[in-house]
This record gives sequence, C-alpha cells and structure tokens, in this order.
Amino acid sequence: MSGHFQGAGRNISQYRQENVENTRKLPIRTASESADSEILKAPLEPRLGHPNSGSELAGIVTRLKRTAVVLPDDSKQQGWVPRLAQEFRLRQLDDLLARQPASGDAIGTEIERAVLLGALDRRAEAQQVFIDILRRVPENFSALNEFGTLLTQMGAFDAACRVYAEAILHHPQNPMARVNLANLLLRANRYAEARDHYEAVLRTDPDHAEAHQGLGAVLADIGDREGARRHFEQGFRGHAVSTLPYRGTRPPITLLQLMSSGGGNIPTSALLNDCTFLTTVIVTDYLDPQMALPPHQLIFNAIGDADLCKPALEAAVRLIDRTTAPVINDPRLVMKTGRTDNAVRLGLLPGVVTPKTIPIERDLLAGPRGAIAVADLGFSFPLLLRSPGYHTGRNFIFVEKASELAAAAGGLPGDELLVIEYLEACGRDGNARKYRVMMIGGRIYPLHLAISRNWKVHYFTSDMADKPDHRAEEALFLGDMRVALGDTAMTALEQIRDQLGLDYAGVDFGLASNGDLLLFEANATMVIAVPDADERWAYRRTAISSIIDAVIAMIMQKSTAAQRSLHCTAQSLTG
Repeated sequence: MSGHFQGAGRNISQYRQENVENTRKLPIRTASESADSEILKAPLEPRLGHPNSGSELAGIVTRLKRTAVVLPDDSKQQGWVPRLAQEFRLRQLDDLLARQPASGDAIGTEIERAVLLGALDRRAEAQQVFIDILRRVPENFSALNEFGTLLTQMGAFDAACRVYAEAILHHPQNPMARVNLANLLLRANRYAEARDHYEAVLRTDPDHAEAHQGLGAVLADIGDREGARRHFEQGFRGHAVSTLPYRGTRPPITLLQLMSSGGGNIPTSALLNDCTFLTTVIVTDYLDPQMALPPHQLIFNAIGDADLCKPALEAAVRLIDRTTAPVINDPRLVMKTGRTDNAVRLGLLPGVVTPKTIPIERDLLAGPRGAIAVADLGFSFPLLLRSPGYHTGRNFIFVEKASELAAAAGGLPGDELLVIEYLEACGRDGNARKYRVMMIGGRIYPLHLAISRNWKVHYFTSDMADKPDHRAEEALFLGDMRVALGDTAMTALEQIRDQLGLDYAGVDFGLASNGDLLLFEANATMVIAVPDADERWAYRRTAISSIIDAVIAMIMQKSTAAQRSLHCTAQSLTG
C-alpha cells in the first residue's frame, strides 16, 4: 500500500535498530532542525470544510514505489532505467498539471508528483508541494500519510507525528497512519502510547502484520518476551522479506541485510546509502527456508546480540550456507560474543580482566536462598544483575549487599538473570570511566570516553556535557589512543580484535590501576552515535566521521570483491 511506512519497504526490525542512544530521550525531536521548517513547527491551518478525497487515493503511487529488477549492464550507458522511468513520469505529471486547471480532480496527480519528488531525492521540493496540497485539502488521507512518510525519511520526527495524528483524527478507521505514528512513538520509548495505537489497529484488523510486529516490539522492550514472540509469529510469518527504496542513478549494489525480529541489531541507516545499495531486509528467524533468496551481491549480517538473538543467528547461518556471496559479520562468529562466553574466552588473554558472569534462574535469586546461591558460586557483594538482551543500561542494576538481592532480582524481567562480578573502574578522582572503541575491518578506532560519578556509565547520561575537563580528557583519548590507554591496554584490544574476528564490532572497557583492560562488553551491537550540532562536541566529530567512513569503505571493499568474483565466474563460464 502506498505511503504506508511499513509497506514502503521497512519492517519493524529495521525501524527498531534506530531506537538507540541518540534517540532514547523524550520527547521525539527532529534529527535535523533544518528538516523541520517553521510552517511544520506550527499546527496545520484550520480546516475550512474542504471535501475529503478519502483513503481511496492511498494506492495511487504504489507502482512508483516498487523496487525494479536490476537490468543488464548495457543500461549503465543511459543511467539507472527505473530512475529514468520515474523522471519520465514526473515530466508527464508536470505536463498534465500545466494543462489541467486547478481542481479537486488534480489532487491525486499532485500527490503522485510529490511522492515522486521524494523518491528522486528532491525532498525539499516534495515537502513544499505537500504543504501546498494540505492548505487546500487538509483532511486528505493520502496527502497526510505520504507527507508523514516523507517527513520521517527527512528526520523531522516531531512534525511527522503531528501529521500522522491529523490523519488519524479524520480517518480513525484507517490503520496506516496509526501504525506509522506508533512506530515513531516506539522509536522514542513511548511504549504505552505506541501500544494503544497498535492495539486499536488489531481490534479492527486482527491480522494486520505490521501492527503485530510493532506490538511485539513494544512487549519485547518492556520485558514480555513471550507475548512479543506470539505477535512476532503473526507479524513476520509471510512478511520476513522487505525491500528498501533505491534512489540511485546507476545500477545498485544488491545487498541482503539480515536482522532479528526481537531487536539486538546493528543500526545501519547511516552506513547503507540508498543511492548506492539496493537493500533487501530479511528477518531470519521467520524466513521460510524453502524461499529462494532475493538477488544479491553481498550480505550484511546486522544481527549483533548473541544473548538475545540465538534463533535468528542460527537461521542466519543456514541462510549464508545457501550462497557464495561475501558476508559482513559472519553469524557464526557473532554467536560466540555472548556475555558469559566472552567472560571466559577473553579473560584468558594477557592484560584483559573480565567479570565472572553466570546465568542464574531469577526465581532462585529472588528467593530466600538467593544470596547463598551466589556465594556458593564465588560471588561477593557488591555485584551486578542484568536481564539478557537489553542495552543502554536498561534492566541492569547494582546490588550493594546480600539483603538487597531478592528485591533487586524480583524487579527485573526474564526467567534467567546474569549475575556479574563488579569491576571497580573509578579513577583517583572517584569518577567511573568507560571507553569505547570500534573495530572495523581489522582496525581499532577510538569512539568515546564517558566519565560519570555513577557506576553505570553511558555517554548520554554522563557528566560530559557539563564538565570541560572531562571533554578535554576525552579529546586526548580521541587524538592519541595509545598514549591515553597505555601499551598494555592497546595490546589487549588488539588481542580482543583478533579473537572476535568480526568486520564490525565494538568494545566497552575501563582501565585498572595497573593498566590492565577491564572488559565490560565486546560485540557487534555497538552504536556509533553522531553528536548534535552543539559546539561543545566539535572535537568529537572527526573521530566519529573517521569511523563511519571506515565502515562504508569496508562495505564497499567487500562489494567490490563480490563484483570481481562474479565477473571472474562469468568469464570462466563463457570460457
């Protein structure tokens, strides 16, 4: 269906991967202030009784949003043929509107033109066309829903929410705008509001796949994994494959992006340019194993959480065994990066200190013998408790003494909790420090240093914004990592990189007083969060840009190798 945020080529798994550190804070805000024009920051104009064109217009541009098949190489001489077709259709519409007097009959044509402008990456023009349409027909569902989709693509999330809400106001029984708004609310962790909209859709359409996907995501994030599984089953069966729009001018690199239904995926929106890659997303844990794989030159396994995503990773292994295409982040290697496994194997490396980490049934920990059970396993207090599969500090708590264990465990979700040895990572000033490096294509890059008075250090909740001396210390780390960390920690990082063997991974760690590396986490789920425009973060931008450039270069290198391999195969076959 045209304009549906899911039907336009995205499913909830792709969308949830963007629910990361830089989008956790409420309320929903625009990713770029420039994307949110002044007219969008005010309410839409009062409705003047214009006739409603109705939701029947919602399908008028479906054919223009379908992804075309890759054409033979001779198309390169003339450009990417599907784009040429879009440009030709745009000229047709311009001619038609020039000859057609302004009337209600022309609204469908104008909407189709606006959608085409967006598809051709002329988004500012498309935005203005939608605003003009809605001044004249402010209740038109197709215009509102398509405009909301465009604003979401532009990063103007707050404005998109208002537009979707307007569509719901006038068309409460149409599910598309409700699901689209709920997806944005989910992105901002506004779970209760998102849930209300998903459930409203399912009351009128119990088989609505995208609403089941979204409700499953809400339930998974609030700790109801069994409820989430039931909705994922209904939402992804038969809907495990979706193709993103391609906006390039030349034939694309065809890529399969492997993802898990329940989260734990690498955010890739800043890495996979839709003018270079034609991306087909596969939710592997619900893929029909009999289904032929879509055409592809390269596979990016974006499933990153070994503790949360075991079924999806196992399905990904079966999938890559069916193809000879190069794979970024082999799922067999990702499966080895669970917290318990890492604590054992990486703890054997010289200069690396890992916390003892053991999964224990929550009921035991919450019961009268919980403290005795952890003592028998060699733990002392304080210690940490964590529900597996959560990130950014959620469901991760400090337990200072044995008398607090039962209540702490009882308040966490999950049948099994990780009991983790507490590693003291405070410096002489009493502040806790957490370093993060990224490991991209075999190289190590400094990403950030977070300093906080709190033991649970995350960059977006740390003291960095308010402490110039902390930012100066981070700048030294970004400028010369080896000097900041010392030879022992650098050697340890190099050994961890070699043990992981991943194309894309990250490591969170602290430093012991003797220079050893205190390992907190090492896996593929690490987020590369781009700082906002505040001048305080200017010193961070070069390091972050270097990492993003390195990821893109690694992907392009893999895709070039894939194209070379295909060329050699073709030559051998033609002999």
